Amino acid sequence: MFLKPDYNLKSIYNIDLDELKAAGINALLFDLDSTLMGSKTGFYSQETLNWLEKVKKDFFIGVVSNNNNPEYIEKVCSCTDFPIVFEAHKPDTKVAKEFMNKHGITSETTCFVGDRPLTDVLCGKNLGCKTILVDSITADTEKPIVRFARKLERITIRR
Repeated sequence: MFLKPDYNLKSIYNIDLDELKAAGINALLFDLDSTLMGSKTGFYSQETLNWLEKVKKDFFIGVVSNNNNPEYIEKVCSCTDFPIVFEAHKPDTKVAKEFMNKHGITSETTCFVGDRPLTDVLCGKNLGCKTILVDSITADTEKPIVRFARKLERITIRR
């Protein structure tokens, strides 16, 4: 199976917000760990917070995360001011669809952003959304085994 994200970028900071807006996108759904924050850190960098403030001016922001750790969820929620759904079971779309319905967003106007092709991109594609694959936000500090696993997973991508 091959996946083709609509965009394949180095990081969230490389997303062309003007291009998405011109294409009719008004909602961005993000994966959390390794996309918006370092995996299992429970906090956003100042650079990410500044970027998200810019994004909020023109887009609905939501997070769809597979994480199910109660302590971690509480920590993330305490520093987040936009809607989040946890235990999403991506690439399954049921939880993400419910989240989209709850917030009145449609697949035609939504872009799904994440660092994993087999969960985030596949979920976004199955929802009918535009998709953006980004590298891990902490790619420069990840362990070699993690980088190797990411390279293996990206074999599924058709460029």
